[in-house]
Parts: sequence; structure tokens; C-alpha cells
Amino acid sequence: MFDKYMIVGEEFRNVKEGGRITGFQLGVRLPYYRGVVLSLVGDMELIVDGEKIPAEKMTVTVGGKTLPVTELENEPVAKWEFGEVGIVKVDKPGGLAPGEHTLELRQHMKISYVPGGFWGKDKKTLVLAE
Repeated sequence: MFDKYMIVGEEFRNVKEGGRITGFQLGVRLPYYRGVVLSLVGDMELIVDGEKIPAEKMTVTVGGKTLPVTELENEPVAKWEFGEVGIVKVDKPGGLAPGEHTLELRQHMKISYVPGGFWGKDKKTLVLAE
């Protein structure tokens, strides 16, 4: 539904912790027109420059709460509101090189009135400054 708005380029940057680059982050919106509890957010697939990022390497921060992507299905209370930008962090020592990167995102939504749910997808080429 709102696929073309899923990847939020303004949040795309390397992540520094303790003076060193430990990974990178991007902003993500859900491809759905309503807010949902995190347990209704299914698999999240991220491909950067043709390389699939393992779900175990990703966390998402929504509403001040950070969870591993693999644990979203176990969160029955916290919500991801419509239009809210979640921050997906990827554990990748050294981060990404400056320059253009192609990001592909697929997000599964487990919506009760859609048998099997649905997948939203977005693809963008973004420029990473330093």
C-alpha cells in the first residue's frame, strides 16, 4: 500500500559506538495504513548492494524500544504507529563505504483479514556521506 515510503533515506548512515563504526542504520516505515502491535510485523528482509543481511544482525527501534528483528513476533504490547519511522540498525563492523548503495527492503505484515498477510517492498539507491 505505502511501499514507496518504506525506506527513509534521511536516517541512512553509519553507526559509531565508542569511537568506532559498528554498523549502519536506515529509517523504515511499515507498508500498512494503520499502526500495529509489533507481533504483527513478520519477517523483514534487507538486501544491501546485493548482499542479504541476516535477520540476526538487525535490531529495530520503535517508540523508544529496541528489539532484535527476530523477536518482534514476541512483543504483543508495543506498537508501530502509521507513518512512524523505525530505526533499523545492522551490526556490520566497519559499516558501509561512503557513496551510493542500493537498498531493497521486504516486510511481511500479518494482518488478520488478509489470508497469509502481505509483503510490502521498496528499493532505493541512497548516498552514504562519510
